[in-house]
Amino acid sequence: MPDNHPHNRSENMTDRDKVLASVRKALAPLPSRADYPEWAPELPVARHARGITDIEAIFRQRLEAVHGVFLDGFDAIPAFLRGHGADTGVVDPVLVPRLGSALDGFTVETAFDRARPDDFAFGITRAAGAIAESGTIVLKDAVVPSRLAALAPWVHIAVVERATLLSTIPEAVAAFDDDPSIIFVTGPSKTADIEGILIEGVHGPGVQACCLV
Repeated sequence: MPDNHPHNRSENMTDRDKVLASVRKALAPLPSRADYPEWAPELPVARHARGITDIEAIFRQRLEAVHGVFLDGFDAIPAFLRGHGADTGVVDPVLVPRLGSALDGFTVETAFDRARPDDFAFGITRAAGAIAESGTIVLKDAVVPSRLAALAPWVHIAVVERATLLSTIPEAVAAFDDDPSIIFVTGPSKTADIEGILIEGVHGPGVQACCLV
């Protein structure tokens, strides 16, 4: 029979589960969630994004402008990974059958092992969508349940369905749902905390790619 004692359940929870449980406990007494603040959707839209006609071309241009890598389909993945010397990684199990022979010759696992973080040179996960005007990839827990697979390996490939490619940031904000975690990824991880010098690959992937399918 399952052990439902509260103490034992707590011991089996991950740190992430404990944090989310605390948040849910704090929110539970509230009669309802607060609405998003009112704002003018046209204000944050970059001028180059107004009247976008070729969303894919704009997305690729903006992705590469923030030092991201555009991959046109699954067939582009093997050469890209070999070019970065990445032969071992973690892949979303939902994507494994779709990738097919693209994974031939690579050592692949379908779950990120926290005890061996340095064993994974690359991670391939699904994305919830992407934003053309900023070259941004959108990750949600509902689509990327193993966030470490997207954030811990040096090379991350986010697989984006063309149907989920949006023109502007306001469109993406309007598409928010009840997912507990939504992350906007715009190029490789960056920081300028040290002497105001921009350094890439500090708090997450040093190589961020998007495979559009």
